[in-house]
Amino acid sequence: MNPETLSDLLNGVRDGSVSIEDATERISRLPYVDLGYAKVDLHRRLRRHAAEVIYCEGKRPEQIAGIVGQLAEAGQTILGTRASRTVYEKCLEVAPGLEYNEIGRCFYKVNESRPPKEGRIAVVAAGTSDMPVAEEAAVTAEVLGSPVDRVYDVGVAGIHRLLGESHVLDKARVVVAVAGMEGAMPSVVGGLVSCPVIAVPTSVGYGASFGGLSALLGMLNSCASNVTVVNIDNGFGAAYVANLINRP
Repeated sequence: MNPETLSDLLNGVRDGSVSIEDATERISRLPYVDLGYAKVDLHRRLRRHAAEVIYCEGKRPEQIAGIVGQLAEAGQTILGTRASRTVYEKCLEVAPGLEYNEIGRCFYKVNESRPPKEGRIAVVAAGTSDMPVAEEAAVTAEVLGSPVDRVYDVGVAGIHRLLGESHVLDKARVVVAVAGMEGAMPSVVGGLVSCPVIAVPTSVGYGASFGGLSALLGMLNSCASNVTVVNIDNGFGAAYVANLINRP
């Protein structure tokens, strides 16, 4: 944020030359830090109730560290997705205390207190091979402030495993259901629960899965009316929406 601009607005509010409503509107259009290769949106937390999240694939480690440094300096929560350990270790130099989830390839540090949420998000993965996407979803939801229950390796090839976790599903306010192959598991979950189910197709499967396209199309054709679908391997997007549904 430009300190002079913010200071001018605050002074204007104090002396009556700027209304609170006008100042709020003008602040809502303000601040970012221009690093040349990235414009770090430090105001997103105010607009969206969550800080900017860094998608790390395609960025150089030093670029990501630069973004992380700005978020850390502003005291904002840090979450980077699709990050290698090399990237994490580079970012650790500018943001001590960062943690890393190896399976989900996420680094994170929560720098803000949030009101506790009573609702829980269940992240359900059909197979162990779906865990990287499921862990991305679980970490995202936790960093955003939602309690998470993990239910893994409960695909339809052994459906009794899923039924054995019904006590977890029953208490969920939202379910994120992650599956590859033919993508059948979210439909089954949708038939068992009364809450929203966000289905995440993964690129796991043999040739005819077409890199997750078969699972995506299967989920889009689900006959369970409480199932909605995000893009292939998009655990982050599913968790972000699940957290919005799970607002206190």
